[in-house]
Amino acid sequence: MRSRRAFIKSVGTVAVAASTRLGIPFFSRFDSAQDSALRAKLAADPLRPQFHLLPAKNWMNDPNGPIYWNGRYHMFFQYNPSAAVWGNMHWAHAVSPDMIRWRHLPVALAPTPDGADADGCFTGSAVDDHGAVAILYTGVKAAAPEQATLRDGVHNFHEVQCLAISKDPELRTWEKWKQPVLQPPNEPRLTGFRDPFLWRDGDLWYLGVASGFREQGGCVLLYRSRNLREWEYLHQLASGKWTERESVNPVESGEMWECPDFFRLGAKHVLLYSTAGSVFWEIGELDSKELSFHAEKRGVLDHGAFYAQKTQLDSKGNRILWGWIPEKRPEAEFSAAGWAGCMALPRVLSIGTEGDLEMRVASEAESLRAKMCLLPLQRATSSERGLALNAVKFDGLCGELAWKTASLPSSFQLTDDAGTWWSLRLEPQGSAAKLTINGASIELPASTKTEREFHLYLDASVAELICDRKHAVTTRIYRKPEGPLRLVLGDSDLAQLTTLEAWQLRPISSDRLTS
Repeated sequence: MRSRRAFIKSVGTVAVAASTRLGIPFFSRFDSAQDSALRAKLAADPLRPQFHLLPAKNWMNDPNGPIYWNGRYHMFFQYNPSAAVWGNMHWAHAVSPDMIRWRHLPVALAPTPDGADADGCFTGSAVDDHGAVAILYTGVKAAAPEQATLRDGVHNFHEVQCLAISKDPELRTWEKWKQPVLQPPNEPRLTGFRDPFLWRDGDLWYLGVASGFREQGGCVLLYRSRNLREWEYLHQLASGKWTERESVNPVESGEMWECPDFFRLGAKHVLLYSTAGSVFWEIGELDSKELSFHAEKRGVLDHGAFYAQKTQLDSKGNRILWGWIPEKRPEAEFSAAGWAGCMALPRVLSIGTEGDLEMRVASEAESLRAKMCLLPLQRATSSERGLALNAVKFDGLCGELAWKTASLPSSFQLTDDAGTWWSLRLEPQGSAAKLTINGASIELPASTKTEREFHLYLDASVAELICDRKHAVTTRIYRKPEGPLRLVLGDSDLAQLTTLEAWQLRPISSDRLTS
């Protein structure tokens, strides 16, 4: 749907043959001479990530329907096969043995001409339906303003929920249900109707749809079904209060939520949603009789370039968080570059001892590690520390750092031959602390721990930081590196470190095409 992308008829089978018939390419191929030139350009682009999932070319956004199936992880995502800008939304498809190394497959879902999804297959979810995989997704079609549920000042789309089924063990072919399974409510104040998520309880399916009401706030509409095809509306699962913001786009104004997700985590339930440019989490209780969610704690999921979150269970039953890392440079620049957007690394979610949502990058990412540098901090002279510090460097903007610091203030810099590339400053602010990343600051609540813990992944124009397993900041940096990145610490900052580990990381492909 246009709001978050502004950061900037009958049964049918969508398969390789269907893709060819509709003019939709197997999107990792580069067939023409022009495509070959683009391939060479993308393979040499130093701003293009090397171990984050992204399409071989063109635009991507929201993660869709991630599922572990037949021993493989399948990730679908919003994709424009025609250009590196938002539009013409399809579901791209990639598969991985470990959530880290990905292989592109043919496009999974494409708009059906004259169908309910004629103008886009928007975001949705994938579930196991009696041994087949079912996708519930939002189909959109241009409509008159009075019939549209998505009105963002640019587009007028009528949104419905659609169903597609795959019985293919590799999920390469999909059969669309003959008609939408869910129409929006007839409510003139409705501000959207998209991005379904599901959970199962016994013989019943529950479906949440992102929505909201003008001058009231965002919400999740809850439905119930026995067969994924016939749905009964229940009530609002959760809702927020609108704080007046001026915008013709209801997501930007906070009058609609996008991309909600809802799941049990430990003894609690968690609700995630995106609105007003940020992703929020709420932890609380689900009233099993009233089917109403009551939040007890809230927070921001990531304070940087991270949106349209989606979760799944991995092979061990862990709750895995995915998110879209959008571009933060002008559209003219990423359109000319030939690619836009990538997927955040998989993060394992948990609830900490203080009842907050915690996260860490999945341990599968450790398989990327190559050369390691461990900085000697205990019983080491300042000279020994200095020599070890000089050995910390990353070639090709492809690295990982983990460290802890015992006191504040504390600074941390990564530089190349042209100057500072990424910087962190942590300083006291009353009983709390202020964390500044590349000039942008957030407030961290007071911590009961004696150390602050940091984990950083560097990948071309992407830097993903997690502090204390609670506070994430994803940054986009569009400066081509001049030489390797080096770690720069002052004497006092070095003295405050209690641990520091660094790894050069390996790309997942030789040509930055993630295929």
